[in-house]
Amino acid sequence: MPVRAPARVQCVARALLASLALALLLAGCGTADKPTSAAPLKTGGGYYKVGNPYQIGGIWYYPREDEKYNATGIASWYGPQFHGKQTANGEIFDQNAMTAAHPTLPMPTIARVTNLENGRSVIVRINDRGPFAAGREIDMSKRAAEELGFMMKGTAKVRVEYIGRAPLDGGIGDGRAVAETFIAPKVETPPDERRATAAPLTSVAAVSTTELAAPAGAASAAPQSIAPARTVQSALSDAAMEPVRDDPTVTQYRPVTGTGGIYVQAGSFQNLQNAQAVRQQLAGLGPVEIQTTTVEGTPFYRVRLGPLSDVPAADSSLQSVVQRGHSGARIVID
Repeated sequence: MPVRAPARVQCVARALLASLALALLLAGCGTADKPTSAAPLKTGGGYYKVGNPYQIGGIWYYPREDEKYNATGIASWYGPQFHGKQTANGEIFDQNAMTAAHPTLPMPTIARVTNLENGRSVIVRINDRGPFAAGREIDMSKRAAEELGFMMKGTAKVRVEYIGRAPLDGGIGDGRAVAETFIAPKVETPPDERRATAAPLTSVAAVSTTELAAPAGAASAAPQSIAPARTVQSALSDAAMEPVRDDPTVTQYRPVTGTGGIYVQAGSFQNLQNAQAVRQQLAGLGPVEIQTTTVEGTPFYRVRLGPLSDVPAADSSLQSVVQRGHSGARIVID
């Protein structure tokens, strides 16, 4: 039969154990509440990267240097779940830095992003790939989304304008891009990517395009419709109003023109008959129109579904257009 300690000794022992447990618990609480993302992370340290064509969700993306890149679409943002992890060009993602991810622009590069809903405009360092959610144009860091005023909302209508090459050691330099020209290396598609196939698509009779062809058996993402070229100086200062601070990365306000209507662009064609055939195929999904634009003297015919009421409606319409065989369709803002 075991020998039991006197009751007073047992009571003292239990008290000591309870005190020790409480002390450990308080110590744990003291460390658990400390933020893990407050301290700035190392900037730069990556490498210049254009990248080969790649396929996500049946859609092919073609990274390339594009000094005339000027596109509209829907921005989203990412933060805590990726904070401290490596970006696509070997840097460390800091959700508190003015950075962004883009599907095709080289890394690291500098771009101006303007919220077309409130006129807020910032300059960011693009050092990651994404977003790959259907219909999204760019993924902003948490801080960049805060500066643009859409972090709580989650998405925003934006314009993305390429400025230039970013310094490898981090940041955006003087905000006007590195002086030397960035010459992209020749893009070659690896053999395994050439053999990759996308999900079966519904064919469109009598429609052919002069757009960049995807590897055999894969669907091609439609090239961006590009506005006339802008100089670095105009991209930074044209129509800028009331800069909040001297820091060029922090919010400025710019005039926002246009209706801000949301459309799904099924494709952009040089041949009007091709555009008319696609418009006819999309009949029944809603109002479909053909818009004519000129890029460097060449007319293009853009087939667009809309205008649409909001982002969820645009997401739904985009899926319908993709299901009709246009996997390169994208959401645009006019």
